[in-house]
Amino acid sequence: MARAKPIRRVLVANRGEIAVRIIRACRELGLETVQAYSDADRDSLAVRLADRAVCVGPAHSRRSYLNAEFIVSAALTQGADAIHPGYGFLSENATFAELCERSGIAFVGPSAEAIRKMGDKAMARRMAAEAGVPVTPGSPGIVADAEEARAAAARIGYPVLLKAVAGGGGRGMRVVREPAKLAAELAAASREASAAFGDGSLYVEKYLERVRHIEIQVLSDGETVLHLGERDCSIQRRNQKLVEESPSPGLDEAARARIGEAAVRLCRHVGYRSAGTIECIVDAASGEFYFMEMNTRVQVEHPVTELVTGVDIVKEQLRIAGGEPLSLAQSDVRLRGHALECRINAEDPEAGFAPAPGEVRRLHLPGGPGIRVDSHLFEGYRIPPYYDSLMAKVIAWGRHREESIARMRRALAEMRVEGVSTTISFHARLLGDERFCRGEVHTRFVEDVFMGAG
Repeated sequence: MARAKPIRRVLVANRGEIAVRIIRACRELGLETVQAYSDADRDSLAVRLADRAVCVGPAHSRRSYLNAEFIVSAALTQGADAIHPGYGFLSENATFAELCERSGIAFVGPSAEAIRKMGDKAMARRMAAEAGVPVTPGSPGIVADAEEARAAAARIGYPVLLKAVAGGGGRGMRVVREPAKLAAELAAASREASAAFGDGSLYVEKYLERVRHIEIQVLSDGETVLHLGERDCSIQRRNQKLVEESPSPGLDEAARARIGEAAVRLCRHVGYRSAGTIECIVDAASGEFYFMEMNTRVQVEHPVTELVTGVDIVKEQLRIAGGEPLSLAQSDVRLRGHALECRINAEDPEAGFAPAPGEVRRLHLPGGPGIRVDSHLFEGYRIPPYYDSLMAKVIAWGRHREESIARMRRALAEMRVEGVSTTISFHARLLGDERFCRGEVHTRFVEDVFMGAG
């Protein structure tokens, strides 16, 4: 749907590296930016880079980055005609998208209706089935209580996965392997989901062992729908992605085309508009894939796709929100080379990956051929304890997977962050593992190989 007037000024309703990423895209498009920040982010890089900045509340996210009414009010006060929510926080909140629309502000994302359909994971499964996309066996919708969850689990068969209908990032997810633990895990998952997303609703699906986590990047302007290939996100810890790459070493061209076509079909079925990601699991033994969920926003790992396709996903989001058509067609999409991303977190791998906030006393970010770093760090920056621990994303591109791995190893060896514990050493060990280098990975690879999990 075309807008009556073009976007001129964008309020960035997020923080950290994604806020910096959005500001940079806006600047290249000639758009002014207003950075929304909490008291804890007053001295952040995003605040320094934006044309304007406005405080939206105290450090606690519920009173700042999750305060929808205050953020829209700030956008109106600052004369912004669009809000980019980034990822997390309000990015998949249908009520927030509606509030933007009612206030005459462009929401840089899909419609509230699409968010409700696909952001609710139980409903998204139904939509996928209607579109002819395979889904894993599971409950038909939200389970009301432990008794209903037990009935669904008994029908599906253990192990099962409890999943929050809202949000993502592994929060509100529990694997349950025996009936005796179901009630306790259901309560714990619901509490975690409620704290993270304001919605403790859960559903149940079959938990498949030793699978790859594959996601398809999609773009749609409401008329043209296309996909930008896949990302392999199988390297995870407790359902949190650690490494992503494209293309997947576990898919051939036929499988890639089959999953990509299914993703496009699903987007057409729900009338999707904007950037989004269709997430699937792929059984390594059979090659069969199953729809898991859709993220109705830009992903943390979007740079991986940008490096192999040359498409600026954030710019496309902004153009679509301003009523412009996509700048490319499916025939223009070509995967070139291989890209690999490591998420560098302020965590201590030797202490169970415990968060490690603090002051960055010294910093050297890597560079050189094929290396991109998306980060909000600078020397003297104090990492606050209130938010996600992501510090930087190091992305390496090479002509083939072996070259991208070699470049990533070199980049990690160059990177220096002093003053806080980081996951750099963990990533260096991971990239030195022969099984990883051969592409023999699955979603339990980190637990099995590096943490001795059962």
